[in-house]
Amino acid sequence: MIVFISGGVKSGKSGRALKLAREWRKPVSFIATAEFLDDEMKGRIERHKAERAGLGFTTFEEPLDLAAALVRGGEYVLVDCLTMWVNNIMYHGREADFTGMLDSFIEGLRGKGGAIVVSNETGFGNIPADELTRRYNLLLAEANRKTAAAADRVELMVAGLPLVVK
Repeated sequence: MIVFISGGVKSGKSGRALKLAREWRKPVSFIATAEFLDDEMKGRIERHKAERAGLGFTTFEEPLDLAAALVRGGEYVLVDCLTMWVNNIMYHGREADFTGMLDSFIEGLRGKGGAIVVSNETGFGNIPADELTRRYNLLLAEANRKTAAAADRVELMVAGLPLVVK
């Protein structure tokens, strides 16, 4: 079962993902994609670690190679999040590898007993003025579309509430 959870910033995506993962009552690997790039991000990472402290997750920090992280992760995984993963791909100059990396990731999801994938929905806003942000939005939109298409269940978080899309 692949579950894809999307929504706006601070809409409750990560909390929902943790709740669903705990309901499996199985060992779950948490695959974290964020990197400490600045103090603000460091604070976010620390808050997320505190949210899942004591919940029994094995955490793998992997900013780029999600397919390899899925192999290490075991039968049940929670990936948080594609938003930062796409950011990392651009930051590390790996845009040319994006499609292959995404396809390998999705193929890896299909082999799991259970997978939850979190991402932000950036498609509700206006068109960014700068080319870099437009490229980012295009890559994230592709990642979201392909992951949602592969998912058995898709939820959109709105004001902390899950809206089932698929």
